[in-house]
Amino acid sequence: MSKRNTMHARLTRLSVAALAVVAMVAPLAACEGQLPTPVADSASNPTPDLTEAQEKKIRLSILDGIDAADQAKSVEQLSSVMAGPQLEIRSSQLTVAQKTGQMSKFAAIPKDVAQVVIPTDDGWPRSVFTITTTTSDQQSKRLLVLNQATARQNYKLVAMARLFEGAQLPKFEIPTLGSKMGSAKDTGLVMTATDALTQYADVLQNGANSQYASKFADDLLRQTLAKTASDVQAGMERNNGTQQQTFTAVPDQMWVMRSAEGGELVVGRINSVWVRKAGDGRESQPASDDEKALYNSDKYTSTMQVTYVNVVALYIPKADADNAQVTAVGADRQPVKVEAL
Repeated sequence: MSKRNTMHARLTRLSVAALAVVAMVAPLAACEGQLPTPVADSASNPTPDLTEAQEKKIRLSILDGIDAADQAKSVEQLSSVMAGPQLEIRSSQLTVAQKTGQMSKFAAIPKDVAQVVIPTDDGWPRSVFTITTTTSDQQSKRLLVLNQATARQNYKLVAMARLFEGAQLPKFEIPTLGSKMGSAKDTGLVMTATDALTQYADVLQNGANSQYASKFADDLLRQTLAKTASDVQAGMERNNGTQQQTFTAVPDQMWVMRSAEGGELVVGRINSVWVRKAGDGRESQPASDDEKALYNSDKYTSTMQVTYVNVVALYIPKADADNAQVTAVGADRQPVKVEAL
């Protein structure tokens, strides 16, 4: 960083701190993610085709494959056990590890579980929702989505959300351990899963100014992003610089499980792009270790564009629920591309 520009240095330090907060979407305490007691067995519910022992075997095989890729620092090996947004997130984390020599602690996935929800649906695609225990360093539980696209394909880890502190997960119908999957357009809810993901992206982008803000309960991701934007904007304005984040939902990368209460737990992808423009002829540079590792040049311009992949877990209550707000219960967020424009 140029020593001739103390104001820019101050701004960069501010951005580093802000990004560090965002990256931590939070190193949450072990008390988060209260798990409900499963609903009693019901004769009206079919038995899942996948057994608990089979789920464990599949999950541990996937995690072993991820561990092997981590040890080899090989992005190419990940595609055999991962897909969807989590493949892009993990590939970025591995790319960073290749440069820094250390994998992010937020990439940790415990092998022990607190609860497993296996679909009772026939046919494909089918998804298993698994909630892990806390990590060895007491980070929050992880909500994993294992998806099998077709009968002839293996299950892969497609999404992971780190549960927020105090998040209350819904109850699921458990005929041994299972529930029916939901869909993007299910009715009888305060909104469809597609609308929830799309409107939540708007809330992340516009905060309290979003036309949908009142439909969503406040949550840790919203709070963190709002504080980051405020802090960075204050620094930018001192140099006549600007910053803007744009969030876009990806409805075709979304997985839904119905709850016993009639609501749905949705895990989906939201892409975001953060553009930072340094003012008064100054250079805009990477603002975190992850950004530095992902930026493949030593040349800078006044504008830096950082692309993020965000995984969010949203609970959508049924239309006549006492609390009709959609609630985010967890998230994961990682920069995947850094460019100078």
